[in-house]
Amino acid sequence: MTPAQSPVDAEGNGAGSLVAVGLGDRTEGVPPGARKRVFVELTLLWLATLLGIRGVLAVQAMGLPDWTLALVPFLFIYAPVGLCRLRGVDSYAYRLAIPDFSDRAAWVSAAKLVGSMIVLMLIPWLIGYHYYQTLIFHKHPALRLPHDAWLLVPYHLFFVALPEEFFYRGYMQTRLNEVFQRRFLLFGAPFGWSLPIACLYFAFGHSLVQFQWWHFAIFFPGLAFGWLRERTGGPLAGALFHAWCNVSVIFLDTAYGVRPM
Repeated sequence: MTPAQSPVDAEGNGAGSLVAVGLGDRTEGVPPGARKRVFVELTLLWLATLLGIRGVLAVQAMGLPDWTLALVPFLFIYAPVGLCRLRGVDSYAYRLAIPDFSDRAAWVSAAKLVGSMIVLMLIPWLIGYHYYQTLIFHKHPALRLPHDAWLLVPYHLFFVALPEEFFYRGYMQTRLNEVFQRRFLLFGAPFGWSLPIACLYFAFGHSLVQFQWWHFAIFFPGLAFGWLRERTGGPLAGALFHAWCNVSVIFLDTAYGVRPM
């Protein structure tokens, strides 16, 4: 059986509930020079995609209609798919696909996992954010809502989170798993050095598009997104949590006057 067809459990042990193993789900030995080749491949993909996105934003700012920004998720999704074709590899073997809307079980399962994470972290997150804004920036909350509140969830889920998770966790982290064994276990999810490495690409990719001093901090939520990829084997749960993080920050920033209404 090929790796994409072998039934194994979540840790790749060949037991438990049967799932199709995708590329990057386990390491069958690392040939000499493989890590260097993968790093070169991913860095070139990362640079080409992010500089392409930067170009799209620059050109759109010259007066092109907003719909031209649809090229941004297009690049995040089709750059790794195109690379798979150049490599002669089926992109579906990397678990890149998002489940169909008709696959309610997959969406419900991902939503339940993300919902339980939100329940655990919501109160500490709100307390930390409150003291961060009040003690450091002397900003206080008020009843303010974003003017585009009704658009935030679909925009950040389909335009931002799903394409970025497809790119960084669906392809890059999974590709790195082929050359870094997943030696560690956290809450039932095996992971290796591919997780923090993909987070570094993720964090500094934002600065490559448009520099902000705080982009280094994006590394930390990226760890949660990467863990969700390892826990579930795909990018959907990470995308749901990614979108929730983005939307919650926007609502809080608006309430504390950091973002205009």
